Amino acid sequence: MRPTSVYDPSPRAHPGLHVIALIELGKGMLASASAIALAAVGPAPIRAVIASVGERLHFDPHHSALGRLLVHITPDTVLLAATAIGVYAALRFVLFYGLWRVRAWASWLGAFAAALYVPFCVYALWRYPGWPTLAVLMLNLAIVGVLVRDLMKRRRAARLAAP
Repeated sequence: MRPTSVYDPSPRAHPGLHVIALIELGKGMLASASAIALAAVGPAPIRAVIASVGERLHFDPHHSALGRLLVHITPDTVLLAATAIGVYAALRFVLFYGLWRVRAWASWLGAFAAALYVPFCVYALWRYPGWPTLAVLMLNLAIVGVLVRDLMKRRRAARLAAP
């Protein structure tokens, strides 16, 4: 007789997924607020802040990276940036929903998304060693670990339930 292992789809059985879902909700809210603010202020205040930073740092406005950046801040590029941030926010909200409802697709998507950040975190840790960088790397690795563990539990339960 085979042992039966059933994956418990109850959200209460997955507190780790809920914690990750809340992180995703926070990221989505922050990104939404950023996209709205960026679209609302437009290019003029952004250009003024960048020009002010350039003056304080004594950068040549015609031959520095900040000067070249100022040329590219237009209503179209601000709208493009706000749209891209809005799409990122929407993805985070979808991920929040799926993880909160304990959906397998959300575990796959979340693990993939968090794993994409790991190489950048390792590079940042090598380039700028310190506890904040290490904390971000550890958080991403923990998120990947929790989501992969969830997927493995699902796979194990499906394999044991198969005739």
